[in-house]
Amino acid sequence: MFMKPVEKKSRGGSEPARIKKIIEGIDRAYPDASCALLFENPLELLIATILSAQCTDERVNQVTRELFRKYRTPEQYARAPRETLEAEIHSTGFYHNKAKSIQGACRVILEKFNGSVPDTMENLLVLPGVARKTANVVLGVAFGKAEGIVVDTHVFRVSRRLGLTASNSAEAVERDLMQIVPGKRWVSFAYQLIAHGRTTCKARKPLCIKCPVEALCDSSEKMLP
Repeated sequence: MFMKPVEKKSRGGSEPARIKKIIEGIDRAYPDASCALLFENPLELLIATILSAQCTDERVNQVTRELFRKYRTPEQYARAPRETLEAEIHSTGFYHNKAKSIQGACRVILEKFNGSVPDTMENLLVLPGVARKTANVVLGVAFGKAEGIVVDTHVFRVSRRLGLTASNSAEAVERDLMQIVPGKRWVSFAYQLIAHGRTTCKARKPLCIKCPVEALCDSSEKMLP
């Protein structure tokens, strides 16, 4: 089927009303969206999230299946030979930096936080290799705290296409979304946008004909038959 860009047309309605409709449409389409990383405690989620950078969740889950059987405490990660840990996480990519971040984070957890993963944004950002995205994942999923919105590549792309932000950095996109999405929805809405980006609003070829909020989208990248 030949696909062609759709002319940009105003969808009308006040901005708050439009945003509310977008949230409602995403809610209906992805009511059960959640973090796809497998974990049993905050430390495991922290490690998995560090490994997920530039890697699929499926691959991370394959790697952590064995990794989490071997390493159960920050001490075990911190004391592991660097070359051994790198070999164990090799298939997730960027394994030198990831191993360094994992061991560095675990050492700080031992030295400053009594061996427990901290549960505040301020303290999580002290850990090597942890920026706001990773901190938001750990806070929202492991601790049930909404201090921000996870902005990965899917959230970045989808939120810009839907006109929820025009910003060009993850940090700025997060700030924009926090101003328009109700605080109680910060955690769930991020994972709904991730699900939408993976299944429908894909990077190279968005499946706009299947989009639950197509009628509200003005994106110049929109493609319909």
